[in-house]
Amino acid sequence: MFGVKSGPAAPRQELTAQALKNLFENSGDLCARSVALGGGRAAAELCWLDGCVTARDLSEEIVRPLSALSGRGGAALFAAALAGGIWAGAVRERRELSRLAEDLSLGSAAVFLPGADAALAVEVRASIGRSVEAPTVERSVLGSRESFTETLRTNTALLRRRLPGAGLVLRELRLGRETRTAAALVYLSGAAAPERVETIWQKLNDFSPAGITASGELERSLTAPPRGLFPQVIHTERPDRLVWGLLRGQVGLLCDGLSVALLLPVSLPLLMTVEEDRSRHALVALTLRLLRYAALLIALLLPAVYTAAAMYHPEMIPHPLLQAVIRSREQVPFSTAAEVLGMLFSFELIQEAGVRLPEPVGQTVSLIGALIVGQSAVEAKLLSPLVIIVVALAGIGGYAQPSQELTAAVRLWRFALVLLGAALGLFGVMAGGMLLLWRLCSMENLGVAWISGEETP
Repeated sequence: MFGVKSGPAAPRQELTAQALKNLFENSGDLCARSVALGGGRAAAELCWLDGCVTARDLSEEIVRPLSALSGRGGAALFAAALAGGIWAGAVRERRELSRLAEDLSLGSAAVFLPGADAALAVEVRASIGRSVEAPTVERSVLGSRESFTETLRTNTALLRRRLPGAGLVLRELRLGRETRTAAALVYLSGAAAPERVETIWQKLNDFSPAGITASGELERSLTAPPRGLFPQVIHTERPDRLVWGLLRGQVGLLCDGLSVALLLPVSLPLLMTVEEDRSRHALVALTLRLLRYAALLIALLLPAVYTAAAMYHPEMIPHPLLQAVIRSREQVPFSTAAEVLGMLFSFELIQEAGVRLPEPVGQTVSLIGALIVGQSAVEAKLLSPLVIIVVALAGIGGYAQPSQELTAAVRLWRFALVLLGAALGLFGVMAGGMLLLWRLCSMENLGVAWISGEETP
């Protein structure tokens, strides 16, 4: 069931209750007890991790049926327990101590029967984690109100409900040498290219970090070095977005402990599309998509173009607007480049503070930064009002993007283009834009051109 990398065989450990207790000797959550079998002539050993299992299921599905089992032990008793003597739905035979310890961490109880050379892993997993809630990042007016959680099985169930039948394929594996995090590669049979699925599967199996704690670690395993600023996968918290991608032949990746799914291959047109576009009239959806592209160009180029035009090419500015620029810069002690860079830095600082602080305090900090500090800077003749307008428009253009990862890349490139505009004028902005365009045109993701979404030859 799980994809595991092959390696040198380790010496086999003794599979007994005492060996399991020795393995968890420094863990205070290991619990153990003996259960007398039917007739009281023999006893089974039961071990579990407190908090990972439910006491009710442990009593009803393991302890009660064990107390009714009759026999002195041996293979016959083990076969009877495996064949239905234990009432739990998932009962697995285990002959490796390390695998049994992993089962305990995932919500199983270990049953050691007398005279048997193997143990039973009985699944009585406790329900840990939050329930399905509305999306917080990818908000929707017309779409679904469900989002992924941190539990892998809950996420796969959300997919199964939307794609019933055997066409949805889930290939499961473990990632991380220490965390052994459960992950699932999901795709739609007949829609996803088999060679693409195998390529992703091989990359995941070749990936061997100590643990998986963030989606960026998974993204690094799926992208070829050097990893660029622009996103190579789509991060989505919406099951309907993932299902839409699977229907188009994309491949998804779900990971236990992460509330987002990864979808690939990715392209710019997919990053600029939201689920609501398919719920609106085609003309309305097209207009909104064009508006997002315009916002992307504003967020990327507006500060740099303003800096270059104000410093080197004032003749390109219409005369009434030029007079307004000159009046707004009177008595301002800083150059245009210093103003723009300072405002961009302040904008990023306020945004980061608003994200890290608790929600009520974060809103207050954003309000203070936007109104009080900005207005005070203008009245003190430290900044010109036009610079604040330019930086604010660029920031709003970044917020209009559906992908947060794309917005982060645009924010960094915005600084680079402003520096080029301050050094070389519009020629520097054009050179930086051509370099960026060349980089985007040369990028591909699993045989798909990043900037167009078309298959590369």
